[in-house]
Formats: sequence, C-alpha cells, structure tokens
Amino acid sequence: MAVLRNTDLPPLSRLIRRVDAAADGAATGDAFATGFPSIDKWLGGGLRRGDLVVIGGEVGVGKSALGLAMALRMAQVGTNSAFFTSEMTADRAMERVLAIEGRARIDDIRNGALDELTRAAVGGAAVRLRDRAPIIEILPPGGIDTLSDAVRRTLDVQVAFVDSLQALTLGQRDHAEELAVAVRGLKALAVSSGAVIVAMSDLPEVARGRADPRPALADFGALGAVKQHADVVLGVYREEMHHPGTGVDGATELLILKNRNGGTGYVDLYFYKQWLRFEDMLDPDR
Repeated sequence: MAVLRNTDLPPLSRLIRRVDAAADGAATGDAFATGFPSIDKWLGGGLRRGDLVVIGGEVGVGKSALGLAMALRMAQVGTNSAFFTSEMTADRAMERVLAIEGRARIDDIRNGALDELTRAAVGGAAVRLRDRAPIIEILPPGGIDTLSDAVRRTLDVQVAFVDSLQALTLGQRDHAEELAVAVRGLKALAVSSGAVIVAMSDLPEVARGRADPRPALADFGALGAVKQHADVVLGVYREEMHHPGTGVDGATELLILKNRNGGTGYVDLYFYKQWLRFEDMLDPDR
C-alpha cells in the first residue's frame, strides 16, 4: 500500500496537519525560528516559507549584523541558511561570525590580540560552527536574475539573506524603479523557491529631520514596492545614533512595521557593538 506523503496532500489537508502538529508542540516545517524568541513570538514562530522579509535602517545601525546573527542562529539549529553579501568578502563575514559567536572584537581576531579566555571562546565557537555555520557567498553581480540563479544553486537553502537590496540595482534606469523591480523579483523568488528571502535595506537619512526618527514604511521608498510586496518589514532603530548620551548605549528597537500574518509592534534588543552581537533583552543568552 502506498504511503501518502505530506506534499501529496491537498493544501487544506496540509494546513490542518500543520495546525495539529503545532498544537502537539511539534515543528510544522512552515516557519523557521530566528533564534530571537521575542521576534519569533511576534511572527508566529519565525520566518515563513515563501515570505519576503525586509530589514531596514540607517547606515551603521546594525542591519547586516542582525541578518548575520539570524543566519548564524538558524544554522546552529539545523536550518539551511545562506548569507549573500555585497558589503564584505566571505572571509570578513566569517570574521564577524566568529566575533558574534565568540564574543570577541574583530580587530583582536585579525591582529591575534586575544587573551586566553577570549581565545578559548573563539576556539569553541569555531568548533561549534564547523558543521553548523551559515553558507556565506558574495552577492553575484547582475541583479535579481543572477541572485535567483545563485539561490536555486545553493543546496537545499531554506532561508536566504541578501545584503543588500540596493546592491541588486544595475544603474540602467531610475533608482527607485530598479529597487521596485528588485523587490518584486525577491518576492517572486521566495514564492517559486519555497524559501524565505530576507533583504537588508538602507534607508535615506531624511528620517533625521522628523520629530520621531524611527523608521517608517514610507522610508523604504522603491515606489511603495516594499510596503506592497513584502510580507514582513522590520525597522532597526538605536536611540544613541540620534541623541547620544540620553539613553542606554546599545539599546535597540526592532520595529515590526508590517506583518502580513500578525500584528505590529516592537521588540527590545541589545547591540554589543564591540562584538557586533545582538541579543534579545527579554530572553538574553547566558
């Protein structure tokens, strides 16, 4: 007698099975935990297959560090994550991974200036990462088409991080139009591949002229394509960048600006700038 696989079931039957599995406490396979419990709670367990997630903020606020931290935490629990970077080489990205996981300064890693405790922590991180590190690749030139090919070639990728959205423009026409094309292409890639696509996006500094400089959906530009096509939009905000000395250095608000399948609000994170490491303030790592 043939065994009916979950993928052979009609969509409604698959959904009911996922609901039953979630009620029993089992993993449903539809969402991938980010490793930040407060974020996962807002997003119904994590990032969902077929979704486009956009993380935006000013230059230097920590978007790349947050995306890399998610990719790292996902990989450590067995989720196949890939990080495509246009901002650094693969070696530099791996230095960041070691700094995040080993709680070490990047300059100290590069210069070999680690004390005994930090050297042991970095060594332990390297051992843990040997088989559970995210795939790190250079974002290929050529825009959304070459990225789509790269994602599909990456073996069994479940969550692909793209750093950054702006790097997908080709300079062949109006910048806003090219960004809109890239956003629509990323959403199409998420749906066709069944993976989660997470794109980091720089926001213009016009927010500095507002009474409230926190990121808003309108700041993402791209002719409204992010607002329309992204399933989840997150804004990264650090008070110290706007009002130095008035708040807690490192305190970070992650604003859930759009959540197609849930509510909006914010999550409190803490950014250890010296380690490029984010932690969940309500459920910090020990």
